Amino acid sequence: MRIFKKLKKTENGFDENGSSTTTTSHQIRELKRATTVDYVYRDQESKDKIKPLNGFVTPLLTDLYQITMAYSLWKNNRHEIPAVFDLYFRKSPFGGEFTVFAGLEEVIRFVSDFHYTKEEVGYIKEMIPDCEQEFLDYLSKLDSSSVTLYAMKEGSVVFPRVPLIRVEGPMILCQLFETTLLCLVNFASLVATNAARHRLAVGKEKVMLEFGLRRAQGPDGAMSASRYSYLGGADGTSNVLAHCFFGIPIRGTHAHSFITNYSGPDELLDASIKDTNGNVHNLLEMAQKYRDELGFTATNLSELVAFVAYARTFPNGLVALVDTYDTLASGVPNFICVALALHQLGYKAVGIRLDSGDLSYLSKSSRKLFKQIGEQFKIDYFEKFSIVASNDLNESTIIALNRQGHEIDVFAIGTNLVTCQAQPALGCVYKLVEINGAPRIKLSHEANKITLPGRKTAYRLFGSEGHPLVDLLVDDNDLVKDGHSKQIPQVGKKVLCLHPFEEQKRVIVTPVHIEKLHNIVFEKGQLTMPLPALSDIREYCFQQISKVREDHLRNSNPTPYKVSVTKELFDTLHNLWLDSVPIKEMK
Repeated sequence: MRIFKKLKKTENGFDENGSSTTTTSHQIRELKRATTVDYVYRDQESKDKIKPLNGFVTPLLTDLYQITMAYSLWKNNRHEIPAVFDLYFRKSPFGGEFTVFAGLEEVIRFVSDFHYTKEEVGYIKEMIPDCEQEFLDYLSKLDSSSVTLYAMKEGSVVFPRVPLIRVEGPMILCQLFETTLLCLVNFASLVATNAARHRLAVGKEKVMLEFGLRRAQGPDGAMSASRYSYLGGADGTSNVLAHCFFGIPIRGTHAHSFITNYSGPDELLDASIKDTNGNVHNLLEMAQKYRDELGFTATNLSELVAFVAYARTFPNGLVALVDTYDTLASGVPNFICVALALHQLGYKAVGIRLDSGDLSYLSKSSRKLFKQIGEQFKIDYFEKFSIVASNDLNESTIIALNRQGHEIDVFAIGTNLVTCQAQPALGCVYKLVEINGAPRIKLSHEANKITLPGRKTAYRLFGSEGHPLVDLLVDDNDLVKDGHSKQIPQVGKKVLCLHPFEEQKRVIVTPVHIEKLHNIVFEKGQLTMPLPALSDIREYCFQQISKVREDHLRNSNPTPYKVSVTKELFDTLHNLWLDSVPIKEMK
């Protein structure tokens, strides 16, 4: 039994044994509480199959029409016909020109573990009560041993129309995968791309943190957002479970409630702290002494008390939230007083967090005061205190701050990062491109929605400056007898690259370097290579982004990146296009 549990609903609640002293109204199902960690580490290696990291990811995480189509395919004896599907997107998100591919590991885990349990087959019987028992028997034995996946590397910078994943196998399996694969790739790639764009805005020298757990779309959305934000560029997360489960560095400060829960010195029952030599001191008295010495007597005293309480708990980790009452008139001066006291005891405060107001002005004013006090007391590290900003930040706000000038060291981004507020969905699609060895095409009045037929492999062609110039799609079916395609581009040789739909848009490229983008990641039920660690995928993503020309990455009006086809694929596409469209007769 995977994750489902049958209960009976009674007037007084639910009975796990299906029995009750009251009348049963109807039977319902409840998901077991299967935490992600427990689900994976209890069952992951059973039967030599890796399993999804989320217990909800099963063959039933799909749309009903996938199952009804599967039944019709089986009933009409079309279920075992070899098929090829492409998973790709038509337009990069956020008005940009690039996307970061993410979610591949979860796709591989899902496909590897694909099977229907007895309970799941029972649910299908309930949903389609007239289906034949032979079909249910067939489903109960179905697995992924006949499936092969080709994919780009997770963390790759990718562009529209280039297949992220190619799925090959029996038609019924390929069809049953559709919804789940799209679910696993769409949000993951959207979040990773959003994180990469924020990372570009923040800059290499600054720290970017993901602080969006409380604003995420539920627990699953939160865990996915933390994971793929880190992949795309975040340096850490506030999400404790994401740290425990994925190994993402964990960061955090404190909330306004911690400050406002103190109303005066009497509520700090113990202000003592040991210095680095073990001697005991009263930290509040020391901070108040500096408050008087510096003339900061108008600051909010209860805020100072709260800073002292936190500092005696974390004497080398104080990052004070300074905007509870007044940032420059109270919060920053109170932090300085506590930081001076900690310094006297042999400790070092870390910095402040700004959560409201004019971040440019407040950060510059705070830095100026840190530098002034550091010079006054001859403490060199004061001017280098970390300034964290967390005020509803987004990509546009960060770019505006860069133009205005600021002294922010750490950008803690929440809502706009994890919810992808600027664009809620990527729009990946999953299309049949070959059936029983014959290329297939889906037409539309919108050229953007016409599919590129057949099995295809993408090659990335690089220019002399080390930047990619074009992604070229090659028809895999056009092979010569020695097993090598005459279309495969070669270094130093001219390659004709055609726009798939506009013949006049063409270019000749002489690449100095070529990368094959698609490789087998899963074949006939087995992984073909180890799954990389999240940190390795993240590093690969950074390397990929560093190779792309700046004008393709820029926030506003990026230069379009070329995705082209070979002459052979162009001809196949247009011949099939013409053959598939009936000729209208005018009378």
